[in-house]
Amino acid sequence: MTSLPSSPSAATLSVDGVAVARHRDGADVEPVLSPRPYLHPVRTLGGTVVTEVCPDDHRHHLGVSVAVPDVSGVSFWGGRTFTRDRGSVLLDNHGRQEHLEWLVEEDSRRVEALSWTDPDGAELVREERTWAARRVGADAWALEVAVRLRNTSGRPLSIGSPATNGRPRAGYGGFFWRAPIAAEPPRCLGPGVEGEDALHGSRADWLALAGRSPEGREWTLVFVQDGPDRDPWFLRAAEYPGVGAALAWAERLPLPEGGGLERRVVTVVADGRPDPAALAAAARRRP
Repeated sequence: MTSLPSSPSAATLSVDGVAVARHRDGADVEPVLSPRPYLHPVRTLGGTVVTEVCPDDHRHHLGVSVAVPDVSGVSFWGGRTFTRDRGSVLLDNHGRQEHLEWLVEEDSRRVEALSWTDPDGAELVREERTWAARRVGADAWALEVAVRLRNTSGRPLSIGSPATNGRPRAGYGGFFWRAPIAAEPPRCLGPGVEGEDALHGSRADWLALAGRSPEGREWTLVFVQDGPDRDPWFLRAAEYPGVGAALAWAERLPLPEGGGLERRVVTVVADGRPDPAALAAAARRRP
């Protein structure tokens, strides 16, 4: 893992006085990794770290972030871009999500304004993002990530993925959570279904990872998409542990001039092995 220097605008999310997540503005991230705000470390209430940043296998994975591989050709994901004619290649197409200001600053809730710019610095998208934390049980808390995007480029845009560019079942892009690698891959669960192959690309009502830290401490993450628009799940477990909600799983997603989109993902972070279905129900209860 590559360590990153501390960001000057780092901020903490807390639950009942317990620090559970650190926000970084991403200004110190290398341009080729598509700089963007992210959360790391994210911890259980018992202190177990459940995020990873700049791992050797995918240096552009940054804890919890909103990462999109293709906004009309600009990468807000980082690393290589999949192309139909050459496969995955490193292009000079990396954009940047710049933190502009805090709109809300509270111990358990922060709202930030972001500008998504292309390699030349021109704004394509303006975003309002909410990061909010709340307790949902004795050993669990929930992280809400709510995204509101607006096309400010002055022209129609569209969101794509490696899948829409010709790589089957690689429709990632959007909310993304990178968890740490341990000796064994995490168990993957959904309502009435289990396994990476069964859940990858599904629209399961919820998705859970049950893993261990490198030190052997058990943790459980339960992901719920909360809102009218639910995207297919992008899931990795055997290669590395990661979960995303895929905006462009099989087809490009239009983003008209002046138009926008909204998404909300709630993730329950728990110590041990609690019932994931109960955690999913707790995630949907409004505070």
